[in-house]
Amino acid sequence: MGYLGGVTASIFSIIFVAFLVATVGYFVGAIEIKGIALGTAGVLLVAILYGIFVSKVPEFTIGETTIVLFDDAIKSRFSMFSSIGTAMFVAAVGLIAGPKFFRNFNRSTMAFVYMGVIVIAIGSILTAIFILVDDNLEPGMAVGLMTGALTSTPGLSAAKEVAGNAEDLVTAGYGIAYLYGVLGVVFFVQLMPRILRVNMDEERKKIVGVSGVGERVITRKLRQIELYGFLPFFMAISLGCLIGAFRIPGINFSLGNSGGCLVAGLIVGHMGHIGDIDLRIDKSTLNFMRELGLVLFLIGAGVPGGVNFVNSVKVSYFIYGIVITTVPMVIGYFLATKVFKIDLLNSLGSITGGMTSTPALGALIATAGTDEVAAAYAATYPVALVCVVIMAKVLIML
Repeated sequence: MGYLGGVTASIFSIIFVAFLVATVGYFVGAIEIKGIALGTAGVLLVAILYGIFVSKVPEFTIGETTIVLFDDAIKSRFSMFSSIGTAMFVAAVGLIAGPKFFRNFNRSTMAFVYMGVIVIAIGSILTAIFILVDDNLEPGMAVGLMTGALTSTPGLSAAKEVAGNAEDLVTAGYGIAYLYGVLGVVFFVQLMPRILRVNMDEERKKIVGVSGVGERVITRKLRQIELYGFLPFFMAISLGCLIGAFRIPGINFSLGNSGGCLVAGLIVGHMGHIGDIDLRIDKSTLNFMRELGLVLFLIGAGVPGGVNFVNSVKVSYFIYGIVITTVPMVIGYFLATKVFKIDLLNSLGSITGGMTSTPALGALIATAGTDEVAAAYAATYPVALVCVVIMAKVLIML
């Protein structure tokens, strides 16, 4: 390998690409148009654009050296970024919400459970309608579009398990609908407060007043194993992988790593300690872990998503994805505010959970100026996750 070829190979290593995508993505996310910005979702946009680029130029040659930009091996490495990022993000969300989540779970919070069912039910009904009216739309592609529109990686995995020869169609559909699935919800949670012209300070007081009730106070003296909170954080992820791997006999259902890590984060956050060992983590540390996990997830999902987007995109498929994202979101918001009488920020938090949208929660936290909205997300997300996994398997068999 010549000097120039060796330098080029180093430049296009997956580590370099991942951090460059993140760097450019943050610059893109910081661009504001009339007060609206992509924020961290800018990383997703750049990752998808890079995926589109490498789908056209998967490799090139300099002298006698062939530089591979994307193949199955590189795809698997991006998948690892996505998996680790998802686990970190949802575990952090669970740990943040855990100290209050179970103590606040009462009859009034059942509205969040209903929201998880309703949002996924609407998306599933729309998907079934598209399958019935479009003779050229195969169930595998349709379910891929649904899981992408609802940004549900566990739903994608569940569909691929039963897709058989249609596995590539499922993945392609996911890639086509995923971009709008993320950006649509990100913009929705930023635009609604502006459209309604709400006083954000007043809305924050409402949500803090509700979710701040019942937080557990630990008075006994506890021992810290290490200073930074890595022990409880890694414990939550490890426990989450075990929970997510458990399958319900007969229906072959599991929460997967994302659902399992959320549940484990809630449990560890709720416990606060084991004996005299302190399991509490500083809020700033959890915020850091949450943001890092989100970025890794967006890079890992965005690049392969960009590749699949180019290979299979059709205008009609893109429209289907937009509808499956937008309609459940709008109807869900109406029901949350008008029927269940949930305040604005909790309604939007519930929408992000019902849409299983990790990036949108990050955008909502930035918009709201408080991470108290994570409680509504955490209450809705597991229910929506279960529903989308079940419906993905049902629809693929149509």
